[in-house]
Amino acid sequence: MFSSELCELLGIKYPIIQGGMAWVADSSLAAAVSNAGGLGLIGAGNASPEWVRNEIRKAKELTDKPFGVNIMLLSPYAEEIAKIVSEEEVKVVTTGAGNPGKYMSMWKEKAIKVIPVVASTALAIRMERSGADAVVVEGCEAGGHIGELTTMALVPQVVDSVHIPVIAAGGIGDGRGVAAAFMLGAKGVQLGTRFLVAEECKVHENYKQKVINAKDIDTMVTGRATGHPVRVIKNKLSREFQSLEKNFAPLEHYENLGKGRLPKAVLEGDTEWGSVMAGQIAGLVKKQQSCKEIIEEIFFEAENVIKNISCRI
Repeated sequence: MFSSELCELLGIKYPIIQGGMAWVADSSLAAAVSNAGGLGLIGAGNASPEWVRNEIRKAKELTDKPFGVNIMLLSPYAEEIAKIVSEEEVKVVTTGAGNPGKYMSMWKEKAIKVIPVVASTALAIRMERSGADAVVVEGCEAGGHIGELTTMALVPQVVDSVHIPVIAAGGIGDGRGVAAAFMLGAKGVQLGTRFLVAEECKVHENYKQKVINAKDIDTMVTGRATGHPVRVIKNKLSREFQSLEKNFAPLEHYENLGKGRLPKAVLEGDTEWGSVMAGQIAGLVKKQQSCKEIIEEIFFEAENVIKNISCRI
């Protein structure tokens, strides 16, 4: 039921993409998602070009299915990584924090599908004009760096404004969320938080338990004063950021406080002074599963939701 034009575009079984989470989305997670029928992503973040190339090659050993790389265009290594994905002939590139236009022709020569992450209708239209094959439309319910509009409000407006497939992201964690996204006109979904607790995800166990134990009100947005808001699970670090905002602290104070905090949580398991990025849907995530179990459960639920709606109508 949920096979869509996105499946044909990307060569996948289920219309689901795993978020390209920096420090989290490595070859192991990406390959597991792709083997399960979705599209796995390696999150380049601010990682070195050598690391990205190695992870791409590891993923090729772990799966013969399509996978992609997420490139943060603000990274000082963005241009090198853009060339690497072309040289390695990665099937899909998703981008964030910038305009991928200058790399588009290089990627298109290698038949790489380009899917920018956007947080507004205007940006979605611009990406379509630049040659994007689809767009991930991410609402502020998502974990990590976010925009201002909610998924529910943003997705249908973008759907009405572009002709390429729209992939909904932010606040989606189960089959009900997938069904809702398709009702809004999306052709697929992108999930991050749910995959944080996947068995194949190598984040520290403390991080996973922080997500599993989260309640509906346990995330907050920090860094609005810097122009780069980030959604995280509340802890001592987030409260310190909150204190800086209340006291109108200089920008360098935010930069100093935030330096190295994501790997501190992901790798070291410090969930009090590390940045535990997760979406509002964390309160719905209650167990660790394999990527295969997550994806199959989500789409089984989604199909049942749609069937029940059809019966009632």
